[in-house]
Amino acid sequence: MSAPARVEATATTLDWIARLQAMHGPLAFYQSGGCCEGSAPLCYARAELRVGPHDVLLGEIGGSPFYIRENQFEYWRHTQLIIDVVKGGGEGFSLEGPEGISFITRSRVFTDEEVAELAALGEPPRAA
Repeated sequence: MSAPARVEATATTLDWIARLQAMHGPLAFYQSGGCCEGSAPLCYARAELRVGPHDVLLGEIGGSPFYIRENQFEYWRHTQLIIDVVKGGGEGFSLEGPEGISFITRSRVFTDEEVAELAALGEPPRAA
């Protein structure tokens, strides 16, 4: 059994990622924890997302890197983030807002076995 992904996307999310990539080119995601977007995953044109040394690369969804701030990672480390879509545009900075949808984060707690598998792999890498 292989370790679970720290971040996954629903089929609907993957469809929207493909649509947004067709419109905007390569994308990147950032799990917000700030005041502007609450805890929503933000979608950016990849060239516009600036990551720093305190950001953690959780994985990829739809071929797009997915980052989270290290203090947010500490809060979420025991869960798998599952990125989904709901109707209703966000009022913020994310590319999907004008399309009448919003990305949202759902989660599930890792099992004890999954925690052990993830620990054996080590920490996810920090952004350069």
